[in-house]
Amino acid sequence: MRTMIVSFSLVVGLICPLIDSAYAQTDAEINAIDLSPSSLVISSDGNRLYVAEQTAEQFALVDVEKGEVVKTLSLPAESTGLALSADDRTLYITCAEPAGRVCVLDTQSLEIIKTIPAGYGVCSPVLSPSNERLFLCNRFENTLSVFDLQTNDPIIQIPLAREPIAAVLTHDGRFLFVAHHLPYGPSDADFISATVSIVDAMQFKVVKEISLLNGSTNMRGICISADGRYVFVPHILARYQMPTFQLERGWMNTNALSIIDVETQDLLNTVLLDDVDHGAANPWDVACSPDGQLLCVSHAGTHELSVIRWPALLEQLIRLRESKTVAENTRYSAASVNADDVPNDLSFLAPFRRRIPITGNGPRALAIAGSRVFVANYFSDNLSVIELGNEQKWSESTIPLGRNLNPTLVRRGEMLFHDARLCFQKWQSCASCHPDGRVDGLNWDLLNDGVGNPKNTKSLLLSHQTPPAMGTGVRADAEAAVRSGIRHILFLERPEQEAVAIDEYLKAMRPLPSPFLENGNLSEAARRGEEIFHRAEVGCASCHGGALYTDLQSYDVGTRGKFGKHDVFDTPTLIELWRTAPYLHDGSAAAILDILTTGNRDDKHGRTSHLTPEELADLEVFLKSL
Repeated sequence: MRTMIVSFSLVVGLICPLIDSAYAQTDAEINAIDLSPSSLVISSDGNRLYVAEQTAEQFALVDVEKGEVVKTLSLPAESTGLALSADDRTLYITCAEPAGRVCVLDTQSLEIIKTIPAGYGVCSPVLSPSNERLFLCNRFENTLSVFDLQTNDPIIQIPLAREPIAAVLTHDGRFLFVAHHLPYGPSDADFISATVSIVDAMQFKVVKEISLLNGSTNMRGICISADGRYVFVPHILARYQMPTFQLERGWMNTNALSIIDVETQDLLNTVLLDDVDHGAANPWDVACSPDGQLLCVSHAGTHELSVIRWPALLEQLIRLRESKTVAENTRYSAASVNADDVPNDLSFLAPFRRRIPITGNGPRALAIAGSRVFVANYFSDNLSVIELGNEQKWSESTIPLGRNLNPTLVRRGEMLFHDARLCFQKWQSCASCHPDGRVDGLNWDLLNDGVGNPKNTKSLLLSHQTPPAMGTGVRADAEAAVRSGIRHILFLERPEQEAVAIDEYLKAMRPLPSPFLENGNLSEAARRGEEIFHRAEVGCASCHGGALYTDLQSYDVGTRGKFGKHDVFDTPTLIELWRTAPYLHDGSAAAILDILTTGNRDDKHGRTSHLTPEELADLEVFLKSL
């Protein structure tokens, strides 16, 4: 992939307008529950819209013609996905928790008639064409569950790559395409990419892993074209191999849509969703119009909707793939002269796409019925209804899902953390590199400790409780890191109250229980590993002690990487270690076991060389259980 041509100018200033700064709230508003609409599905006649309201742990039924909520129903846990049967009579609602489940709703009585057991972080339910089988992504177990709806029995659980988060079935029911949220493997490698798994839905096995372009991460949505020939996956395309001098022309993060050919099961190409000087941050969901003419992508960071003329885009992609000379490319004004140029061409999509601003905050899930696109606005607790006219005309209306409340300080911080309006030219948000406040699986050459020193992205969980900040401890605390991040990574000066709000959001983040726990407790193997962890002759607990598993000190533990310039690193917390691969300052350890073996030269990072393979396995299970 060619390196993009960029300048070295650095622009810092008050570019973006001040985002809503109201803080005053009544007691009722402070105690109110945010709804957070995160998934949508619409009935076949387009009259009923079902909405999963994630943090409220409920679903809502919206009458589309009346433009109002007619029913809400409480759920046992956060709702993460919806699937509607072909006859519109049954709705499947995934509820994510350590013991996940699927609530099965009768759409006539609007009552839950049964529940189906599922895995941890269950999401993206998919029904087979005959409604006989249900496929479920278990995000934090890295598995796919298959359930027989005729016998009410589980069929199989299929191991997958890291964090399966979205899935779609081919029209014939033969193959399931599964998008993975993050890449897996060491982040000091030359090639790093999240993948799309192809599962044979008849034989229940993975038949192919499609790696997207180098730097592909943070996938959230997936859909298939109306004719069933192409699968679409929006994601971030990170330019992580370049130092972060600037943002112009996608120097750090670009935002992309990858297109997979269903027949060949190969990547057709990846197009950038940004414009030359205007990022389209945090693409979230993707949906196709039933007539196959339009492809829509929601941009959670820039609060807008991309509407793409799919047949025209496909025609140009095929022309470039098949052309052998520059003369065969009829778009002489375009930067791309062959298919390899497309992923670096910020002007490529311009002739085929409209960028429509959304009045709501945090547009995520999409549903399309006829000429109307429904958009779930996660932070403003409402739906945008975009009526698409001709090439120049469109209109927006809003359906409120609840009371229009002022956000609490924590909620406001969460909004700002995900908002690319804090960033110069809107290329990225804090969440671009820290999805869910955690990691993107990449190394970045940030400028806080010199150039030519790439560092593994750290989780921000407990960052305010475990100073100093950054791997080399160059920031005294997380408060300083938040402000330097806005200034030197988002490249803007912002009001202090915004940094304060982000601080409060990060402080409020809580660790999720590990999928390696058994009924919330350490397994027998993990208990053996805990005993090893606390052995004085092993030495793990001497640095990783206390409730947060860190002594807040820095040490030389022999983990300087091949690109490193430092020897002394901050002792990180081990809480939620199971979720934050890869490991070590340079991301050279793909798995926890690598830290204990090949990543522990001369026993400087704990004395583990004398441990048996069984003891190492037990120690690893304990660390994964934290």
